[in-house]
Amino acid sequence: MTALRISAKNLGYLALPDFCPRCFWLKMKAANGLPFQIFPGIFSSIDSYTKKITNCHFEKSASLPGWFSGFNGLLRPVAVPHHSEFYVIDPATGIRLTGVPDEIFQRLDRSFFIADYKTAKFTENQDSLMPIYRVQLNTYAYLGNRCGFKPVTGIGLVYYEPQTDLTMGLVDSVVNQNGFMMPFRGKLLELELKPEAMIPPLLREVRRLCDCQKAPIRRDGCEDCERMDDLVGLLAR
Repeated sequence: MTALRISAKNLGYLALPDFCPRCFWLKMKAANGLPFQIFPGIFSSIDSYTKKITNCHFEKSASLPGWFSGFNGLLRPVAVPHHSEFYVIDPATGIRLTGVPDEIFQRLDRSFFIADYKTAKFTENQDSLMPIYRVQLNTYAYLGNRCGFKPVTGIGLVYYEPQTDLTMGLVDSVVNQNGFMMPFRGKLLELELKPEAMIPPLLREVRRLCDCQKAPIRRDGCEDCERMDDLVGLLAR
C-alpha cells in the first residue's frame, strides 16, 4: 500500500455534508500544498497565548481558570506530546494518523479530557464546521487512548469569543499608552465521545479514495471544482 498520512482536522473534512471526493483526492495528492492559500499568523499567536493563560493560571493558583468548571472533574493540565509522538499507524489501512490537541487535562478519577481552542464566536458559521470539529476531537481521543492517555473520557471545545462591544465608560480600562486590550469570554461545548465507532470507517474511506488512479467524480455543485475547471480551461487556450 502507498504510504498515506492524514491529520485529525483533514480527516474531519470527510464528515462535511458538502464533502467533495474530487477536491479531497487532489488535496491528498498535493500533500495539502495547494496554491493561493494564506493563513494569517495572528491566529497562531492567539492560540499560543490562550494555552499560556491556562497553564500560567494553573502554575500560579494550582487551579484552572473558572470557566473550565463547565467541564466536570478537571484536575490539572498535562503536557501535550509533540506530533512526532502523538500518532498511530492504522493496521487496517496503513495510514499514519496524526494530530496535536490544544490541551489535555487529567480528571479527578485519573482519566483524561481533551480540549481544543477556537478563537471565534459560536455562530451559525461555526455550527457549519461542527462535523470537522467532532471528527477532530474524536481523533485526538483515538490517538490518546493509544499514546499514553488511556482512558480518554471526555472531549470538548473552548470557544474564546472576542468581546467587541465598547462604551465610553469602558474605554479607559482597555486603552493604555502603548495600545489596547480586547477581552475574550470562554464558552464551553462538550462533544459526544465515540472514537472507536467514528475513526476507523473514515480511515477506510481515505484509503479507498486515495487508491483511485484517477480523480473521483466531483460533488454536484462543488464551487471549488468549477473554479478549477475554469482555470484548466484558461491554461488550455
